[in-house]
Amino acid sequence: MMRFQPGLRAATSLAALCLSAGIAMADEQAAINGCRDQLLTVGGPDAQNGIEITSSEFSEAGTMVHMRDAGGTNWECIGYSDGAVGDLRVVEAADDGAGAMAGGGSTVSGSITVHFQPGTSGATYDGTLAPGDSVQYVLGAQAGQDLSVNVRPQGAAIDYQIFNPDKTFLLDMISTDQPYRGELWQSGDHVVEVINRTNTPQAFFIEFAIQ
Repeated sequence: MMRFQPGLRAATSLAALCLSAGIAMADEQAAINGCRDQLLTVGGPDAQNGIEITSSEFSEAGTMVHMRDAGGTNWECIGYSDGAVGDLRVVEAADDGAGAMAGGGSTVSGSITVHFQPGTSGATYDGTLAPGDSVQYVLGAQAGQDLSVNVRPQGAAIDYQIFNPDKTFLLDMISTDQPYRGELWQSGDHVVEVINRTNTPQAFFIEFAIQ
């Protein structure tokens, strides 16, 4: 009968532990890379100008990654070992130095055309809506593409709705605590209208992605 010496058994266990740790490190890095790539896609110019990984917490269920873009906005992301991303959201907007968060300094209204940076499929905008006011974001897209819209208010919940190019509803009015993702069935300019029905100014971020 073959007998294993204690030293050999310990060395084998150590090798297994090292292998396991190496796999975990690789899985964590893949999750970090996926989160960074997703922020580059949807984070706009501030993300394009630089992303700092401030912390990461690995688990087999998914890695929590905390990032800060060049504009000082903090992001939280859940990434996976295959590089996929389960969630990406703003957790703290950048301070403008006067005690107000970014997105609260410029009042938006009327119509804004959404532009994507070259080589990207997403964009993030911010602004503040006056009480009772609305703003329309215009995106050109083709039938069969998938549109994602995520409105993140920095205070009270506000509302948004999406129109097809023929002015019919793609999405009837819903609260901003519900993101949208769906396939488009018309080609042309789609309109995402964000509406502040509260009696106070409301700052928000809005993220778009078309794939």
